[in-house]
Amino acid sequence: GIIAAQTPGMVGADLENLINEAAILAARRNKRAITMDELRESIERVMAGPARRSRVLDERDRRTIAFHEAGHASVMERLQHADLVGKITIVSRGQTLGYVMPLPEEERSLKSRAEYEDELAGLLGGRAAEEIIFDEPSTGAANDLERVTRLAKAMVTRFGMSDIIGPMQLQQGDSNPFMGMEFGEQRAYSEDVARKIDQEVRRIVESAYARSRQILLDNRDKLNLVAERLIVDEVLDREDFLDLMAQPT
Repeated sequence: GIIAAQTPGMVGADLENLINEAAILAARRNKRAITMDELRESIERVMAGPARRSRVLDERDRRTIAFHEAGHASVMERLQHADLVGKITIVSRGQTLGYVMPLPEEERSLKSRAEYEDELAGLLGGRAAEEIIFDEPSTGAANDLERVTRLAKAMVTRFGMSDIIGPMQLQQGDSNPFMGMEFGEQRAYSEDVARKIDQEVRRIVESAYARSRQILLDNRDKLNLVAERLIVDEVLDREDFLDLMAQPT
């Protein structure tokens, strides 16, 4: 159940690769059987890439990444509908410099507007933390912003989750990475509606960012605790994270 929950969308061939990776790890560790440690490590390897401890980061970059990931985690933990934090790390994997792995939960097919709004706020926690601590964001938030923009646009144009636009689906097909247009899209709405879509996307993102920032300002001491521990230990499991979040102010 734990493995299934942590591997949403994987098909048989993906799971076969995961088990093979776990078997290799077990053999390297001179174990006669695959344990949950190898399975968890193989999930991270398959989903994020192998750990790149050879990548040497200067102290400023390490601090930025630590506060970025602590920002994500701190906001997620304070939101009713966001994923629970399972693990936080600043160990590089693949192209990622750090990440927050959510706690396994039952895979769901349907999501509400409130759940999407909390997901947006969680995704923006990294950038918000950088702004609060360092007075400016880094390029490390670029992927978060791409996901946020795509999700907010889908809320407005695909899922009918905008009171201004209403229950209409204005976007169909896969998004074009260039110019923000859609492959084969025949625009069925006016320039005025297009402007309203852009305004709604901006409003949704700005609202989520304001929520994320306020949560971090209200919990700045916890943000500092989590980030400083990450700088030293590089990895925090859920139990350690909750211990830090529960410390009296």
